[in-house]
Amino acid sequence: MIAEIIINRTAKKLNRTFDYHIPKHLEDLIIIGSKVIIPFGKGEKQEEGFVIGIKEKSEYEVKDIIKLEDNLSQEQITLARWMAKRYFCNVSDCIKLMLTPGTRNKDKQKRIQDKIINSIYLKKDIEEIEFDIETEKIKSEKQQKILSFVKDNEGATIPEIEMFTDCSRAIVNTLIKNGYLEIIEKKIERNPLINKKIEKVKHLQLTDEQKKAYEKIKNTIEKSKYESFLLYGITGSRQN
Repeated sequence: MIAEIIINRTAKKLNRTFDYHIPKHLEDLIIIGSKVIIPFGKGEKQEEGFVIGIKEKSEYEVKDIIKLEDNLSQEQITLARWMAKRYFCNVSDCIKLMLTPGTRNKDKQKRIQDKIINSIYLKKDIEEIEFDIETEKIKSEKQQKILSFVKDNEGATIPEIEMFTDCSRAIVNTLIKNGYLEIIEKKIERNPLINKKIEKVKHLQLTDEQKKAYEKIKNTIEKSKYESFLLYGITGSRQN
């Protein structure tokens, strides 16, 4: 199978499709809307592209798609193609508007990624720690203060421990070295849309004036007549 691909570039001369062969192991995965990595140009530099069509054969000698990144929906690709035609811009620019914020950069290192943080937990049982405090094996008041804080706030980071106990990182490191605390890595998923409330736009109700203007324009279009219309409205208002 052959994929028709739009290169993720802003150059006008690249605002067209290029044919690429879909490898066997990707045939069941690549669909219209797939974001893929392809070799492009004489130097076969790896570029990002979007699949906007699939066909059985090509009249050209084609190269293989290197790998699949992720997928958009058929509806998103259709909308992007309509926008490009309607607003005279590149299809790739419109497709990028369909991508989640933070994932649009071609350089993966610059995209929003999950974050790894170091969390602090008690390594010894609290009874053993309390025994060491009673027997003055742990004499430092600051070490005791940190251990007490971590006991009630396991999973806190070192900067948080420093801020809430007014103790230094060196003291935390000493407790880690002596086996009272341990560092456990935790992955924090960062979703740029997590706090955004996205609602489907409801069908807007036209005002009487808007209906009157709409009907007049609609009737002219249906009669295939050419007329000019001047619409007046305050900038930013529903009438605009």
